[in-house]
Amino acid sequence: MSVSNPPKAFLTDVFGTVVDWRATVTTHLTKSAEEVLNSSARSLPSATRAAASIVSWPDFAQAWRNTYYHFTRSYTPSATVPFKSVDQHHLDSLIKLLSDHGISDLFTETEIHKLSLIWHFLDPWPDSSAGLGQLNDQGFITATLSNGNTSLLEDLAKHGSLPYTHIVSAEDFGAYKPHPDVYLGAAKKLGFKPEECCLVAAHLGDLKAAKGCGYQACYIERKQEEGWPPEKAEEAKKEGWVDMWITVEEEGFKEVARRFAGRDKGVKL
Repeated sequence: MSVSNPPKAFLTDVFGTVVDWRATVTTHLTKSAEEVLNSSARSLPSATRAAASIVSWPDFAQAWRNTYYHFTRSYTPSATVPFKSVDQHHLDSLIKLLSDHGISDLFTETEIHKLSLIWHFLDPWPDSSAGLGQLNDQGFITATLSNGNTSLLEDLAKHGSLPYTHIVSAEDFGAYKPHPDVYLGAAKKLGFKPEECCLVAAHLGDLKAAKGCGYQACYIERKQEEGWPPEKAEEAKKEGWVDMWITVEEEGFKEVARRFAGRDKGVKL
């Protein structure tokens, strides 16, 4: 990839790449639990209260995220099995996690359902909105390419003022990344060849799968997001199959846009 021969569309992963799920989910869980535990109007079993008092909500949030990872990677498209949305998974996995921690009674059924929808209102990283807008201004197509269902992605775009030109979800193709149907289907839906598309993600596994489908690959480092061990990530960097590498010290999407701002000069990335 060079700025003199850029992709036509930037498709982005969302969870962790564009939005900071960890901070938002942890804060929301912590505050919600505190409100219930400190409410004089709520009567809780003593066992539930005791169990809730020792829950590490950052660890709970990470465990919740882990269930999403395993769900999307174990899902196999089938004509006989109805497609299960990420929203439904988030609800089902939250119910199970609360049970596993012995705190099923901490929240009402209505509260649990509301809690499960926090993934619709994740705060973006500071560079995301402005950087996407700058790419739009430079004439690029910008689109989500997330396992999140369409309504979730629409809410995230609205909540975070994320100026995507298109909302594309794995739900559109009845599969989940890293299934090739998602990457190939997204390119086709936008009217481009895979090689005219660039996936932007904070996860090398996602980028590797997209690259295998013909995409260009842009990696944005985000704190605590990379699932590959450091030595494997460093090896990927040395191999050079990632076309653009944005370090954690740089400004994410703003840096992507900055590098492409001089594309008429034929500057190498």
